[in-house]
Amino acid sequence: MSRLADEMEEAQLASAAELGEEAHRILAGRAWTPGEIHLLALELAASLADVRRVAESRGARLPVPDDDGSDGDDAPDDEGGDRPRLPAEAFG
Repeated sequence: MSRLADEMEEAQLASAAELGEEAHRILAGRAWTPGEIHLLALELAASLADVRRVAESRGARLPVPDDDGSDGDDAPDDEGGDRPRLPAEAFG
């Protein structure tokens, strides 16, 4: 089951990367119709939802640190929860 989830995540992220490249090409051409922009926006919104779901899923699988949760940042957490946070290395 885990392998299937990993394969699905990989496909969603690859699709998002392709869609991002397509969006850049379309927008750079500056010769699009309102309908094309609308479709692009719908596809980008769906892709963003998929990528967010992948990030949340991966974040939920991260172990919770044993420390007190303090990362040295005294700023309040805008999310207001005890949700796991991804380390910077996860984005590289």
